[in-house]
Amino acid sequence: MYAEYYNFTGMPFQLTPDNRFFFNSSGHSRAIAHLTYGLAQEEGFIVVTGEVGAGKTTLVERLWSQLDRQSYTVGRVVTTQVSGDDLLRLAVSSFGLPEGGHDKATLLRHFERLLHEHRAAGRRCLLLVDEVQTLGVPALEELRMLSNITGDGRALLQTILLGQPQFRRTLASPELDQLRQRVLASYHLGPMSELETRAYIQHRLKTVGWGGNPSWDEPAFAAIYRHTAGVPRRINRLCSRVLLYGALEELSAITEPVVEETAAELEDDLGGGLPPAPPGREPGSYGASSPRHDIAARVQSLESAVQRQERVFQRLLDFIGAYLDPRR
Repeated sequence: MYAEYYNFTGMPFQLTPDNRFFFNSSGHSRAIAHLTYGLAQEEGFIVVTGEVGAGKTTLVERLWSQLDRQSYTVGRVVTTQVSGDDLLRLAVSSFGLPEGGHDKATLLRHFERLLHEHRAAGRRCLLLVDEVQTLGVPALEELRMLSNITGDGRALLQTILLGQPQFRRTLASPELDQLRQRVLASYHLGPMSELETRAYIQHRLKTVGWGGNPSWDEPAFAAIYRHTAGVPRRINRLCSRVLLYGALEELSAITEPVVEETAAELEDDLGGGLPPAPPGREPGSYGASSPRHDIAARVQSLESAVQRQERVFQRLLDFIGAYLDPRR
């Protein structure tokens, strides 16, 4: 809706990773450098960690766009809490091998043969494992064992591990010493600075043809950073809602009050409109000191949230009606 209102060629702040919107922040630039260095070693593990929404997947999509697709075969696994054997089957199937009905030894033989075939054809095999913070030591050990497959004195498989920061604690455990010794490049992707957040927003807008409508004032950019701490996915979510608000209100300028009101509405949406629990009190619980005050405050907050939602819904109906009006 807002893309049409502002004459954008697409949605600038979608949550799905898209290489077209890659923004080369200082952190992403260094992460790409570590990935490139690691790939040049043609063996071992590359580890990239970062908070939820930091842009790890977008980073890898950017890397893929720079690789010669004729020279690489890529397998990709997004893990949950799986066992070592299950992870092995997921890894094998990610390269197109059928894994059903085979025991572990047979699977390994088939996989080793596939790796040799790709090497003979001049292609390198890369395995990308995402959400590795959910894996236990046995599953990670299975990945290490796969890295032992060699041919003519060269490793036939290289693995990229993506995960949240807690994975670094797992990797530091004594049980994973052998895996840790095979990590050739490692990088932690942090949030963007306030200046980078501003440039990131403008970059994504320009990618879809933004020419200054709507305009953004400096306090608005500062408010975006204040509410998102420079994390790309949080920025995308808030900016998308800000632009929707702007389209519904037919605004040509995004200001700090617009961002603040939108951020409050977004928080109400995700938090159910409930205010945070007082210090020392569990959410949803009431002490004996002032139950009526607590209940009244929550009722007032809920009523305010409902009124805001009603205003947004009415603006949405008005916009749809105007858009479908045959007299336009």
